[in-house]
Amino acid sequence: MSNEQLTDSEINEQATQLAHWELQGEMLYRQFFFKDFIAAFEFMTKVAALAEQANHHPNWSNVYNKVDIALTTHEFNSVSQRDFDLAKKIDQL
Repeated sequence: MSNEQLTDSEINEQATQLAHWELQGEMLYRQFFFKDFIAAFEFMTKVAALAEQANHHPNWSNVYNKVDIALTTHEFNSVSQRDFDLAKKIDQL
């Protein structure tokens, strides 16, 4: 996973290629819905394993069947290639 800093135009271009993710300030954001809390928690467990493997951890929250994920690279105070790479892996789950 690359930790490449991106220009604003590169961020906007890549963001348009990710279905269901949106730019919110300096973060990539997506909300996921599941049939129940257990399904949401199972998803979070899988995302946690991906994040740990990438050493790139999301800002997230969970309420019952809803999981909100925000990705940002704190060292750049912006979205980086690492965020797009992790978002794509999350979408594959």
